[in-house]
Amino acid sequence: MESRKIRVLLADDHTILRRGVRLLVESQPDMEVAGEARNGREAVEQVRKLKPDVVVMDVSMPEWNGIEATRQICEEPGNIRVIALSMHRDSVYVREILRAGARGYLLKESDDEDLVKAIRLVYRGEAFLAPAISDAVLMDYRKHVSNPVDLLTNREREILAMVAEGKTNKEIANALSLSVYTVESHRGSVMEKLNLHNTGDIVRFALRNGLIS
Repeated sequence: MESRKIRVLLADDHTILRRGVRLLVESQPDMEVAGEARNGREAVEQVRKLKPDVVVMDVSMPEWNGIEATRQICEEPGNIRVIALSMHRDSVYVREILRAGARGYLLKESDDEDLVKAIRLVYRGEAFLAPAISDAVLMDYRKHVSNPVDLLTNREREILAMVAEGKTNKEIANALSLSVYTVESHRGSVMEKLNLHNTGDIVRFALRNGLIS
């Protein structure tokens, strides 16, 4: 039986860009374009009508901008994920659309492979930031969060708690249906984001922040 394809909605006010992204998405065996939108208001309407899995969202659009559209879409039932695809490198845009609920951010100059990878990761519940902006975004985000736990994705928070409970990478991988390599990657990301150096640091951080009892 053929597996279900990832249904993608394209939201951008530039027809040529939408056409290019459509061709890219439809060339993937596990993806299909559910629909298109020319502005933020239309994006929200199309999400409600078509129920896509992932929305590829421009930040600057007429009617509602991508940030407001993302906020409304992420309040809809169905766990619809949003990836921002923007020309803006400014961390303010990135921060605000991530706060609105987006799970990824790419620049329009990104490689095709990055967008395809982002769609697959975000569909699976992961996050994706373009390599060109990830360092700047992380530094900016650290300045604006009051709780360091907010630096972590849901998956990273889950893995941090399991590490703090004494589970091995293999045990975590089995429990979450992930590869050991993926668990190690998340664990490394947690330690880098929180400036933790060993398992003892992880346990103390988890206890301080109520992630384990």
